Amino acid sequence: MSEDTMTDWLTLIRAEFHEIPGLHLTKRQFQRLWNLDAITCEVVLEALETSRFLRRTNNGAYVKANA
Repeated sequence: MSEDTMTDWLTLIRAEFHEIPGLHLTKRQFQRLWNLDAITCEVVLEALETSRFLRRTNNGAYVKANA
């Protein structure tokens, strides 16, 4: 995945989480919502967790970290 593509995905997903308070999605839901393949989804989620934008809940869903 190119750096530009990664930046585009991160920008889009951050915007969705800002616009929809309380949004929580499983990895599978991420893949379906944004039509991501498994590898791209993993890379994007890892970047969002590493940057502390998202965190994973006990039941495996991803939520905005400061929510």
